[in-house]
Amino acid sequence: MKKECVTMLLAGGVGTRLGLLTKNLAKPAVPFGGRYRIIDFALSNCLNSRMHTVGVLTQYSPLELHKHIGVGKPWDLDRMEDGLTILSPFTEKDGGSWYLGTADAIIKNKNYVERYDPEYLIVISGDHIYHMDYDALLNHHKEKEADVTISVVEVPWKETSRFGILNTTDNLRIYEFEEKPTNAKSNLASMGIYIFNWKVLKGYLEEDAKLQESKHDFGQNILPAMIADNLQLYAYRFDGYWKDVGTIESYWEAHMDLLKEDLSLSLNNNEWRTYSHDSNFAPQLIEETAVLHHSLVNNGCIVSGKLDHSILFENVYVDEGSVINQSILHPGVRVGANVFLERVIVQENVTIPDGSKIAASKNEEPIVLSNSNLKAVTI
Repeated sequence: MKKECVTMLLAGGVGTRLGLLTKNLAKPAVPFGGRYRIIDFALSNCLNSRMHTVGVLTQYSPLELHKHIGVGKPWDLDRMEDGLTILSPFTEKDGGSWYLGTADAIIKNKNYVERYDPEYLIVISGDHIYHMDYDALLNHHKEKEADVTISVVEVPWKETSRFGILNTTDNLRIYEFEEKPTNAKSNLASMGIYIFNWKVLKGYLEEDAKLQESKHDFGQNILPAMIADNLQLYAYRFDGYWKDVGTIESYWEAHMDLLKEDLSLSLNNNEWRTYSHDSNFAPQLIEETAVLHHSLVNNGCIVSGKLDHSILFENVYVDEGSVINQSILHPGVRVGANVFLERVIVQENVTIPDGSKIAASKNEEPIVLSNSNLKAVTI
């Protein structure tokens, strides 16, 4: 059962800044890209990187997420000896408790990790959009003879206060970690993707678990302690597309990014595919009255209206005379005749009456439309 590397995928995020999108849904289970859920990108990275021992740590509102993940079949993780394992919160003493932080989530699943006796542990997040070869990251870790390797991406300076920022030497050795700094010294942001030497990490996790005042978090507690002890921490520069879809604006932007021809993240990339479940809807039907411009339309859709820079998930119906502009329609949405939508995110199974007009200006956050607020936002 020994494995060189075990992957721990953190998928318990609440995603409070996504508002209605995560009201009853874990952030990694939120639909994305016309036919996927956010977690599909991390799971597909595991498959493409040949990382086949994956523990998925769930917590907040996990029902739909568990149903979607199942036994991991779409990602070739339905295996006998390793594969995918869902790890829900528990304790051996009192039966159950929430994970208190990212570090606490790992140490509470120490027995799962140690059954494989790994040299390395990869910790990733289930709520980011990106394509990444974790095997290349592991090779970088080995070449540097590092204790810890953290994948980083350059972010705009004005956004550094949203991220954990790493300060490094010229050879990318990390000498300081700043959690959401007001005045950052660097714009190298942690992607929340870590490789640890497991035996080193285990000791720090066990000591951290004893500290009542700790937040039990990698960024706030574990990594600063390792830096203070002068361990070998290195950054790994990632130069591809990466998006933290933590807000309504960033979620909408990430969808609009998919429609850019020069985007490095391509859902049509046969060399690095993104996998998910196939619901087996019939092919899309584009009626003769339809006009489509630079839009993604999935199976089961019937379009009689006009689409412009929009994304339709499965089984969406758009009636004649309707105009859908820069909008995202989740599965099962029904749009009546002569409807106008602009910069709108419509949640699953919402029916929009004939003649409705719902729009957000360029200076406003996109509107999230559900059955509960449909009447309030309709003009």
